[in-house]
Amino acid sequence: MTDTNHPVAYPQDRTCPYHPPAAYDALRATRPLARVTLYDGRTAWLVTGHETARRLLADQRLSTDRTRDGFPVTTARFAVRSRRTALLGVDDPEHRAQRKTVQPEFTLKRIAALRPRIQRIVDERLDAMIAQGPPAELVNAFALPVPSMVICALLGVPYDDHDFFEAQSRRLLRGPTAAESQDARDRLEAYLGELIDRKRREPGTGLLDDLVRRQPDDGPADRGELVALAVILLVAGHETTANMISLGTYTLLQHPERLAELRADPSLLPGAVEELMRVLSIADGLLRLATEDIEVAGQTIRAGDGVVFSTSVINRDETLYPEPDTLDWHRPARHHVAFGFGIHQCLGQNLARAELEIALHTLFERLPTLRLAAPAEEIPFKPGDTIQGMLELPVAW
Repeated sequence: MTDTNHPVAYPQDRTCPYHPPAAYDALRATRPLARVTLYDGRTAWLVTGHETARRLLADQRLSTDRTRDGFPVTTARFAVRSRRTALLGVDDPEHRAQRKTVQPEFTLKRIAALRPRIQRIVDERLDAMIAQGPPAELVNAFALPVPSMVICALLGVPYDDHDFFEAQSRRLLRGPTAAESQDARDRLEAYLGELIDRKRREPGTGLLDDLVRRQPDDGPADRGELVALAVILLVAGHETTANMISLGTYTLLQHPERLAELRADPSLLPGAVEELMRVLSIADGLLRLATEDIEVAGQTIRAGDGVVFSTSVINRDETLYPEPDTLDWHRPARHHVAFGFGIHQCLGQNLARAELEIALHTLFERLPTLRLAAPAEEIPFKPGDTIQGMLELPVAW
């Protein structure tokens, strides 16, 4: 175990956008559990071993309800939570009911049917970027619009409003204060509430329209649940994939020999997407609160203890992944926990895989000379207390 008198601070910023912070090396050496200090001085258990992580992520004695007293917080912006987050922040049986409501839209069959539409969106964004000519800033020209347009089409949200909801999503996830984060959530809820009211009067096409049609004319409670579901689906549906596209592109450009393999054999792409998700681990820091004592890995997690899962460290457990810091398209990486595990495993993982495969394949196929347009070490990326990714990505071809 790490020195309990001087536990490692968590989270910390990465020094390389596709590697965990150097300070986490000590945590890798003390798997599967360590004690860490959070931003507010509280200590929590950090899970770093793959087997232990999957066991605990499936243990319903760990709650995701962020409104519980003592729930671990890794940044000041999330210090005040007056309302629970749909899907991610509720426990069974409420979680099961919410997930059942939207699960049919994210099956492999539904996503397979959506692939041609994703391809059209990717092609249109690349057409526009190419027409403008190099250099380009890939985050705003491609990585962000693609998943934004896809999730808008899936949900039935007007893409004309993308500047608003993308800005509020940034404030929600990266605002400097709890007040700013809460204000962003309030604005998103107000916007989506008005949209749902319009859909009640004039239903269109999209998941939100389908959900409205399934609901009786009930009242505020069901409207509130619809709004909560809409917020999490809209925010998670574009933020995470946008970061994977930008950081995945940067990582491939920094590993030309691995990129050459993909160009020579596109059948490697599904495995490459899994490996990129394992290595990049952009959602680094899944949070739980123990509701009962749990004996695991020779330790006792007490009721009321905070538990944090460092996906970037878990996904580099050398007992499962030999040479874990190396990109290897040929390794079986599907058991990574980049999407979580257990009942809260990412609802949209099939959609994310499809978007990443199509976006990365088409990008490098149509722009075979794509390269960074600035020194790699000068390109800014996101701090460690939010979803990992590139703040901008200047490219040329």
